[in-house]
Amino acid sequence: MHRRRLLSVLVTALFAIAGLTAAPAQAQSRPGPEATLAAPNFKAPYPCGQKWTFSHHSAEVRRALDYVRADGGSTAGTPVLASAAGTATRMSEPSGAGNYIVIDHGGGWKTYYFHLASYSVPSGASVGQGQQIGVTGSTGNSSGAHIHYEQLLNGVGQNIVINGAGQPYPSQYNQSYLTSDNGCGGGSNFRTWGTDIRVRADARLNAAVVTTLPGPTNVTVVCQKQGDTVTAEGYTNNWWSKLRDQGGFISNIYIDHPSAQLPGVPTC
Repeated sequence: MHRRRLLSVLVTALFAIAGLTAAPAQAQSRPGPEATLAAPNFKAPYPCGQKWTFSHHSAEVRRALDYVRADGGSTAGTPVLASAAGTATRMSEPSGAGNYIVIDHGGGWKTYYFHLASYSVPSGASVGQGQQIGVTGSTGNSSGAHIHYEQLLNGVGQNIVINGAGQPYPSQYNQSYLTSDNGCGGGSNFRTWGTDIRVRADARLNAAVVTTLPGPTNVTVVCQKQGDTVTAEGYTNNWWSKLRDQGGFISNIYIDHPSAQLPGVPTC
């Protein structure tokens, strides 16, 4: 009897130990409801190839940056792009933010885009990174067209990070600049014609030459925009293509395609 009782006690103790060690393992396998995801790889909130300058004003809410174009293009009317994928919601605050979009990226992350001239997506729309969500304007409490942009985590404004790099917070424009790679995609393939075609830093005839194409060349065009008018070989055109691999612009005259504005290529 003594042996049986001792064996019974030992078996009971072993089961108890097994139970005690199993329970914490099950609890640890369940992430808490407050777990947050890593930040998305946010990109600039304006089209591929465009160069903008930005500033932060002490009176701004949270950790916003305000962007205006610095490449000779018009800020007003420029598409505003989703800096990461998520669900977009239209908002309006006539006395403050004006027309604006909030994108929920999941994991507690959201981005805000203020002062839109108009919306490009309905509330509740799923949007991809680089998709147009609105048009740059000056609605609400704004002294001129610009993109007021914010990144928030669980409702708290964060320092702006683009392509994994923290952005500076200058007190005025034209101190810091950012060229967008948002919405660039893989680009569209074309072939040039002619020889000694100059690739320029911008869509202007007086812009710096970054390289020269010696002859017909296969190129990848990421976007196009209007610039200086070029006349050559009996043709006139003011559309320019941004070349992905050469890092500059050429007049669309030198793209071997009959259309002045290339089909299927987004506007820079």
